[in-house]
Amino acid sequence: MVNQHRPSPMDTTLVALLVTAAIAAGAVAAQTPASTAANWAQWRGPATTGVAPGDAPTRWDDQTNIKWATPIPGRGFSSPIVWGDRVYVTTAVPTGVTGAAAGATGRASFAGGGADANLEHRFDVLALDRLTGRIVWQRTATVATPHEGYHRQYGSFASNTPVTDGSRVWASFGSRGLYCYDLNGTLMWKRDAGVQLQMHMQFGEGAPFLLHGDRLFHTYDHQGDSFMVALDKHTGKQVWRADRAEISNWSMPVVVEHDGRRQVVVSATRKTRAYDYDSGRLIWEVEGLGLNTIPAPIQMADLVFVMSGFRNPNLMAVRLGHTGDLTGTSAVVWSTTRGTSYTPSPVLHDGMLYVLTDSGMLSNFDALTGKPHYQQVRLPKPYNFKASPVAAGGKLYLSTEEGDVVVVKLGPTFAVVATNTLTDQSFIATPAVAAGDIYLRSRTTLYRVSER
Repeated sequence: MVNQHRPSPMDTTLVALLVTAAIAAGAVAAQTPASTAANWAQWRGPATTGVAPGDAPTRWDDQTNIKWATPIPGRGFSSPIVWGDRVYVTTAVPTGVTGAAAGATGRASFAGGGADANLEHRFDVLALDRLTGRIVWQRTATVATPHEGYHRQYGSFASNTPVTDGSRVWASFGSRGLYCYDLNGTLMWKRDAGVQLQMHMQFGEGAPFLLHGDRLFHTYDHQGDSFMVALDKHTGKQVWRADRAEISNWSMPVVVEHDGRRQVVVSATRKTRAYDYDSGRLIWEVEGLGLNTIPAPIQMADLVFVMSGFRNPNLMAVRLGHTGDLTGTSAVVWSTTRGTSYTPSPVLHDGMLYVLTDSGMLSNFDALTGKPHYQQVRLPKPYNFKASPVAAGGKLYLSTEEGDVVVVKLGPTFAVVATNTLTDQSFIATPAVAAGDIYLRSRTTLYRVSER
C-alpha cells in the first residue's frame, strides 16, 4: 500500500524558530515596496476587482518584450502573485508512485473529471526572482496521493492561488491543507483542512481564498458538508466557522463594506450569502445563481455583483444595507441572463462591468442600471477562456486557451488594441499585473512581459 504523507490532524503546527523569524524580518523590510502598484498580492489583485493601478504592456510575442520564461515543474493552474522582488506560484508534481489513496471515495467521474487520482504528488510552493525568473526557493508543503482527481483539461491539484502580505506567503492545497511561509521559505505554520472534499463530477478543487487584514477566509463547498472558515493569518487558528447548505462551488469570498460594517460575500449555487466579518453570523442571502458557481463577487458603492453561467445563468446587482432573505425583493436592483460567464470573473472599472464568456463573447454593462454599452461581442477569432480578465492602463487583457492575449480598450465602445501570441502555449491561470509588467502562467511556463 502506498504511504500517504499528510499533515497531522492538529489544528495548527508552529514550526519557526525565533532566530529564523528575526532574519526573515530583515528580508521583509528589504523586499517591501511602498507602492500598491508594485504588488499583486492575491488572485484578482489589490482590491480583488481584477484592476491594477498603473500601466501594463500592450504588445509582445515570442521574441519581443519577454523578459524571462521559466518552466514550472508539474501541473498547476493557480495564478502567480507578486510582491517586491519575488513572484510566487504553486504546483503539484507527480512522484511516480501509484496506488489508491487512503480515504478515496471511489465515486465515479464524468465529463473529463477524476484525472490523476491514484498518483502520489508533491505539493510545492515556489518563489522566483522577479527580475530574472530564477527559482529562488522551492518548498514541498506535503506529499500525498489525492483521494479524488480533477478535470482532465481545466483542473489541477494546485489551482488555489497563494496570497501574501509582504511578510508571509500562504498557500492552500484544498484538502491537503493550508501552509504559511516566511519570505525565505521557512514554514511558519500549517493547518489540516479537516475534510476531504467531494467535488461535483470530480472536477477538482481550487476555489481562491482571501487575505484581508489579519484574516484568511477560505470556503470548502462540495457535495458533502460545506463550510467557510475565518482564520488568524499569524497562527492559523480558527476565528469562526460558518456551516453552509451548499454543493460544489469555486467562487472566491470577497469582503465588502457598507455603512461601516464589513461583510464577507460568497457566491454559490443555492444562495449567495453575506457573513459578518467579525462573527461569521449570516447577514443576508439571495437565490438566483446556477450550478457550479465560479465567478467572484465584486462591489461598487452600495451594490455587489454576483454571477453564474451554467444552468440558470444570471448576473445580479444586489443592494447592500438589507438583512434576511432578499430573494424576489427590491434589493435585487437589476439582473440579466444574457452574456453571463461560467468561469471568468468580471472586471469593474469606471462604473462599467466587463463580462467575458468562456466561448469568447465580451459584454460591457453600466453597473448602476445593467444596461449594456455593448453585449456579447465576438472577438476577432474563435477563442476559449478559463482565465479571468485583468485591467490596467485603460486596457482589458483577455488570456485565451489558444495562447493569445487579446487587449481591448476600456470604455463604452468595443475596440481591440492588440493581439499577442505566445506559440504553443495555453492560458488557464489568470494573469498578474505589477509595477507595469504582466505575468502570464501557461500550462508549462511562467512569463514576465515588460515594455520597460
